[in-house]
Amino acid sequence: MRMVRIRPYRPTDHSAGRQLWVELTEEQRELYDDATIGGPDPGAAFEEYLTRLDLSGVWVAEDDDGVVGLVGLVLNGRAGEVEPVVVTRERRGQGIGKSLLAHIADEARKRGLTYVTITPSSRNQPAIRCFHAAGYDVLSAVELSLDLGRASRKWQEGPTLEGLRFRF
Repeated sequence: MRMVRIRPYRPTDHSAGRQLWVELTEEQRELYDDATIGGPDPGAAFEEYLTRLDLSGVWVAEDDDGVVGLVGLVLNGRAGEVEPVVVTRERRGQGIGKSLLAHIADEARKRGLTYVTITPSSRNQPAIRCFHAAGYDVLSAVELSLDLGRASRKWQEGPTLEGLRFRF
């Protein structure tokens, strides 16, 4: 297994970061069977992301071959939000995501934050398992949606919470 280093994002990482964002968007497209997610240029949102005023920092996971992961910390008062965390497909399952999440936790502690949240897609079971294994085991919020019939999404039967069945 190749050694991975976590370091701050640099402008020279832009191309790799944008490609990771595209991979993240493509994953969402596959999970929801919806090619419209992310629009015609799925990497364009990366440019907007980098200009967020609440963005506290971005870090990359790098090995001898280059950037293989990306994570960001968004501030919300005394709390933080992990947004995004993405590891290139070829390197998933090797502990890189867990290392990125550990780095974010350290950064949040340095900044004196009270807690850090992460909002995975409800269908992304591997991500949910990874986040849980990294210590994200407090259910702090539930986001519910009302489907207005304008999207072409095909919902699946989802989990039960408080005795209620949900789709996702």
